[in-house]
Amino acid sequence: SLKEPPLLTGVLEPNIELRKAERLWENQLVGPESIAHIGDVLFTGTADGKIIKIEDGEIHTVARIGHGPCGTREDEPRCGRPLGIRVGPNNTLFVADAYYGLYEVDPGTGETKMLVSTKTPVEGQKLSFLNDLTVTRDGRKIYFTDSSSKWQRRDYLSLLMEGTDDGLLEYDTVTKEVKVLMVGLRFPNGVQLSPAEDFVLVQETTMARIRRYYVSGLMKGGADMFVENMPGLPDNIRLSSSGGYWVAMAAVRPNPGFSLVDFLSEKPWIKRMIFKLLSQETLTKFVPKYSLVVELSETGSYRRSFHDPNGVTAAYVSEAHEHNGHLYLGSFRSPFICRLNLQHV
Repeated sequence: SLKEPPLLTGVLEPNIELRKAERLWENQLVGPESIAHIGDVLFTGTADGKIIKIEDGEIHTVARIGHGPCGTREDEPRCGRPLGIRVGPNNTLFVADAYYGLYEVDPGTGETKMLVSTKTPVEGQKLSFLNDLTVTRDGRKIYFTDSSSKWQRRDYLSLLMEGTDDGLLEYDTVTKEVKVLMVGLRFPNGVQLSPAEDFVLVQETTMARIRRYYVSGLMKGGADMFVENMPGLPDNIRLSSSGGYWVAMAAVRPNPGFSLVDFLSEKPWIKRMIFKLLSQETLTKFVPKYSLVVELSETGSYRRSFHDPNGVTAAYVSEAHEHNGHLYLGSFRSPFICRLNLQHV
């Protein structure tokens, strides 16, 4: 169970800063979860299984890892779902597809190269829900999360409710080796290397916290807590230009107020009953459309927070990606990308 959520006071005080964002390419995209830039060209993965680029305002399909048809929950494992997306040192894209695995994609030719397949167990563990990744500057190491060895992405609410534990993995692009670095994480989600590349931050969504795993230096192989008891359930994490981190919240834990997530975390019998009676689609409607993005300092303290209390402009924010003075907001469900000018907040 979770601790009492932090009070939304001080830098966490509710505001409507996210409503200053503009919606881009509305109804032309489906769930652009994660965002990357090469120059001014934007790349994202969408719920219909595509990796797309947006150049000079025009949308083009770069590649598809899965195949159609797409659109229903049953289609998703075949269609594929590209989630985390990053740019490597040679301007290729590294993509985590929830169903198929880890890929390198040439944005010029659309050629896709499988690096890690979900069909191959790692240290005896099945990969069922690849989620996010972060890449070293030299492109040698890729750190990625498998959110569940039991539930697939299409059953993410079951994973949220059950809170099974899974891990952080490392792929070496030279030796082609895959290693499990951490286990016992509750819904491991977004990952981000520190600017010095000495540690990786891993969001534990269902525990509302961020863990730190050391990949170099005296602490190598060790882990500790980076941020505990956050005001929401963290999704993706990305670097901020101030040397800190942007964290997008998949759901908020209001205090003062009622948090359904916290209430259910202490009452597993109610959770079981709800899941027997209601479909995932119905349950989604009970999740408040409160959007929250926080900026953390390099030590994990809160610098500032941007809110949209009813998800009026920005809804279901999955990632906050900073580029050229703007914050681009990805979403796991919305049919658009939001862009916030950081000089206006």
